Amino acid sequence: MPSPIRIEADYLIETAYDPRAAIEAMAGEQSSGTFVPVPGETEELKARAAARIEALDIIGPVGPPSLPGAGEPPGGGAPVAARITLSWPIDNIGPSLPNLMATVAGNLFELRQFSGLRLMDIRLPAEFAAAYPGPKFGVDGTRRLSGVTGRPLIGTIIKPSVGFSPEETAGLVAQLCAAGIDFIKDDELQSDGPACPFEARAKSVMREIEAHADRTGRKVMYAFNLTGEVDEMRRRHDLVERLGGTCVMVSLNSVGLAGAIALGRHTRLPIHAHRNGWGYLTRAPALGWSYVAWQKLWRLAGADHMHVNGIDNKFCEANDSVIASARECLKPMFDDKPCTVMPVFSSGQSARQAGATYAALGSADLIFAAGGGIMAHPQGPAAGVASLREAWEAALAGIPAADYAATHPALAAALSK
Repeated sequence: MPSPIRIEADYLIETAYDPRAAIEAMAGEQSSGTFVPVPGETEELKARAAARIEALDIIGPVGPPSLPGAGEPPGGGAPVAARITLSWPIDNIGPSLPNLMATVAGNLFELRQFSGLRLMDIRLPAEFAAAYPGPKFGVDGTRRLSGVTGRPLIGTIIKPSVGFSPEETAGLVAQLCAAGIDFIKDDELQSDGPACPFEARAKSVMREIEAHADRTGRKVMYAFNLTGEVDEMRRRHDLVERLGGTCVMVSLNSVGLAGAIALGRHTRLPIHAHRNGWGYLTRAPALGWSYVAWQKLWRLAGADHMHVNGIDNKFCEANDSVIASARECLKPMFDDKPCTVMPVFSSGQSARQAGATYAALGSADLIFAAGGGIMAHPQGPAAGVASLREAWEAALAGIPAADYAATHPALAAALSK
C-alpha cells in the first residue's frame, strides 16, 4: 500500500498565467508529469505519485515581471503574486535529502510560467529525522565543550583572512586566548594552501590552545576550516580530534549537501557551518530560497552552528531577516529530535550591536563573532574582547551600553570608535 506520509513545501510565486494552471504545471514538472502527456502517466499513477496543490492564496497584482524570460499567456496578462503549498508522497524519493532538494528546488525555477518563484519553507516527516544524524552537539554540547554558560560565546575570526603562516596564525591565537576569547574560527578563505597548510596550522594553533588550557584550565574552541573533498575532510577532522581540538568548520555551499552529510556522519566534533555564497541563493527577492527552508537541510545533515549574518551587518541583509533566521535555528524541527543549532552572528559586528541583538532575539544562545570589532579596537585585541563581554553584560542586565560604558573603559573606547 502507498504510504500516506507527504512532504510539504511553501512557495511565493509570481505569474501572468492563470495561477492554478501555472501551479499545476509546476506540480507536474516536479513529480510524475512533463510538458506533454505520456502513455505511462495513468490516472492511477498520478493518484499515487503526483504532487498535490494543498493551498493557493492570491496576494494580488504586482508590477513588471521580476525575472527575465517569463512567458505571457495568449492575450496577455498582468502578473499576480500568490502563496502556495505543494506536497509530495514520501514514496517518490524516500527520506533522502539530496533527492528532496531536486524535488522541492529543482527545475521549477526555470519554468516560463513564472516571473518569480521562491521556496519559503519545508515541512518534513519524522522519517527524515530517523535517516539523518542531525546536530550531535548543538547549543548544549557547544556550551559544555566551551565552558560558557548564561551568555553568548564571544568569538572572532583570524584576520587578515589569508596571508599568515601557521606560526603567525598561532601567535595571534595566543594573544586572543590571553585576552579571554571563547571561540576562534579560520576565515572561510583559509583552507589548505601552500602558504598555510592545514596540518601545520592545526598543530601550531593547538599548541597554543593547549598551553593556555594548561595554564588556566580553560580550552578555547577553535573552528578549523577543513573544507575540501570528502576524504580530505575526514582526515582533517581526525587530525583536529587527535590534537585535542573541539570544533571543525565547513563551507556548506562549497562541499554540497552530500559532502555535509558525509561529514556529519563521520564527525565526533561540533560542525561550524559557514554559509558563504548564500547571497546567490536569496538576494533576488522573487527567486531562490528563504533561509527558513534552506537551513533545515543542513541541520539534518549535521551542522551544530549556523551563520545567520548580524544586526546592522556589512552586507545587504535587513535586521528583521537576520533575527528571523536566528530564531529558526533555535526552533525544534521534530518532537522527538529537536535538531536545534546555535546561531552565529557575524559580519561587521562589534560592541555596538550586542544590546539590539539581545533585545530582538530574546536569547543568549548564540555565538557573537567579531573580526574588526576585536582586532581593530583602539586599545588592542584584549580590550576588544573585553568590550564585547561588557556589552553583553549590559544587554543581559537591561542596561544601556552607553550607561554601562561610564565605568567600563574598554566598552567606552569601542563605542567611541
